[in-house]
Amino acid sequence: MSGIYYKRIVDKLLNLKLRAFGATNIVGPKWCGKTRTALEFSKSNILLQREINTNLKYSAQINPFILLDGEKPRLIDEWQDVPSVWDAVRSYCDEHHTKGNFILTGSTSQKVETSHTGTGRISELMMYPMSLYESLESNGSVSLKDLFDGKVTLEKGCISNLTIDELIFASCRGGWPESVMLKDSEAKLAIPKDYVNQIVNKDMFSIDNVKRNPQIMKAVLKSYARNISTLSKKTSILKDTNSFFNISEVTLDDYISVLEKLFIVDDLYGWTPNIRSKTAIRSGRKREFVDPSIAVAISGGTVDIYNRDLQAFGFIFETLCIRDLKIYSQALGGELSYYHDNIGTKADCVLHLADGRYALIEFKLGTNEIDKGSKNLNKIESLIKKHNESNKGSKLPLPTLKMIITGTKYGFRKEDDVIVVPIGCLKD
Repeated sequence: MSGIYYKRIVDKLLNLKLRAFGATNIVGPKWCGKTRTALEFSKSNILLQREINTNLKYSAQINPFILLDGEKPRLIDEWQDVPSVWDAVRSYCDEHHTKGNFILTGSTSQKVETSHTGTGRISELMMYPMSLYESLESNGSVSLKDLFDGKVTLEKGCISNLTIDELIFASCRGGWPESVMLKDSEAKLAIPKDYVNQIVNKDMFSIDNVKRNPQIMKAVLKSYARNISTLSKKTSILKDTNSFFNISEVTLDDYISVLEKLFIVDDLYGWTPNIRSKTAIRSGRKREFVDPSIAVAISGGTVDIYNRDLQAFGFIFETLCIRDLKIYSQALGGELSYYHDNIGTKADCVLHLADGRYALIEFKLGTNEIDKGSKNLNKIESLIKKHNESNKGSKLPLPTLKMIITGTKYGFRKEDDVIVVPIGCLKD
């Protein structure tokens, strides 16, 4: 494949999938780089949405096996345009018993009628927009894996090259490869705005045959943006939307479901360890987009606005950090949640790894909230210790890391073992 290619963290995972399974289905939001990455790994391809030969598409619906002919790995881009391809790929893998035959891509998670699930033959791989490290803006001096493994302690600190102005711009621009690679700053910021317009006026109709109102979708997106990185209840979003329309909770659920199937919203759920038997622990959704630029674009945010209102940018910054953590922890089997009880003890994020280790994390844009964040993390650790002391048969592991991710220049390890890491230093 010719042309400039920004290496992606998911490359390593795709390489592994191709060695382990007959086929790999890459899913994720459109414009995040799925096709470009798949082209790097494929030796032949058929790009169905770009295929102008309608006779080929018609023939493929009758006999999908004609799309499988080509050097392997073979990329079948946007396979859902010819759903019968799924069963054909699975049958090929069953018959040949070889690995790395096909790479499939898709930008929606709608259910497509297939005879088989593909379990054991077709593995799924989630892909996100680009992280700051992939867009070459984080210097990558601190590896998340090395932090968990104790290979990095930050005893000597670390230094980020990113200024707050650059962080704001990166959040408004987003992690869309097309935007990252543009030279024109104004053009970079235009990409997310067009992305939102595509969602509202085109993409939401690609899910199914249900008729939906673009203006209602826009209102739902705006409410999500207003409530980004908060534990806002669905009733709040419904109330916001019904300031202009009159929809039911069932209708709202349908619109949110569409955004989930398009990989636009990517909420966090609460972690509910039994460490406070008399205290309610919140388990609802923390509202998040897959990329901060979507919230910026739908709400009319700009670089100038956030430069003047850093408090408002703090919520956008949290979404940026969550996006990057999902990318950096993917190879470690990372799953993100949050902790929040009804007396104010909280962790903005809890990152669990597949091997059982986990990190308690707070996001703080500046230095003035670092001590407050440390207090929260230490309090949760203390609650776990007390729980373990009083429950001999039901012990919880202590956090491997207590971490505050910041928008500051300097990172360091505090005396209470809380580590402070600028987002501009972090990588996988």
